[in-house]
Amino acid sequence: MSQTVTRALRLLAELGEGERSLDQLAEVLGVHKTTALRLLQSLEEERFVYRDAGYRYHLGAGLFALSSLAMEQRGIQRIAAPHLAALNAVTGQTVHLAAYEGGEVVYIDKYDSRHKMRMYSRVGLRAGLHNTAVAKVLLADLPPGERRRVVAGIDFTRHTPNTIAGPQQLLAELETVANQGWAQDHAEHETFINCIGAPVRDISGRAVAAVSISVPDVVLPYEQVLGLLPQLLDTVRAISADAGAPLPAERK
Repeated sequence: MSQTVTRALRLLAELGEGERSLDQLAEVLGVHKTTALRLLQSLEEERFVYRDAGYRYHLGAGLFALSSLAMEQRGIQRIAAPHLAALNAVTGQTVHLAAYEGGEVVYIDKYDSRHKMRMYSRVGLRAGLHNTAVAKVLLADLPPGERRRVVAGIDFTRHTPNTIAGPQQLLAELETVANQGWAQDHAEHETFINCIGAPVRDISGRAVAAVSISVPDVVLPYEQVLGLLPQLLDTVRAISADAGAPLPAERK
């Protein structure tokens, strides 16, 4: 990838965190302000960024339009949408849809809970590979060799006392997930959040996405979150059926 493209992508990623001044963006790139300004001017022409009256830069409408087109091209997101909305309405809890892309798990849809407390997650954000239910579901569906390769490359950062600490522990849990058909995040990414996840399958029978329900423990204790599992499994079965997945007995 050329240096110019790399720098432009870094600018967009930085602006994804919030508005920035020219000085701040130049510092992020480690370049002179004139170099950063030339890049920003090119991005402005394509409406990927815009500068406000206070000379601060923001992500622009062109990028949002491109993002919308990318989302429209995700067939599973369109198929899943009414089912996710129904699950969100029935449970009142935060519902996520995530997909595996090039060694990463990315949130591709989200329905917020009815409660005041909001999850940190957002569409486009990567999920932790060793401490989120959606990632465990998707990694568990990988062929064993690829599963081991991906796990070997994970940085096992401890976020809470419950976070999985190393590759052997994760591989053992992924084997359990593959056998039982669902995964959990028992306060592994955030101490006050519990989560359950299950796979969505397409006509190939492989997991093309994962759906999760995430709940703060001030709303429901862990045991009651597990009590939502039947509704989650019903939802992923319905999405999978609409995506053309074979019945369990038909899977090879």
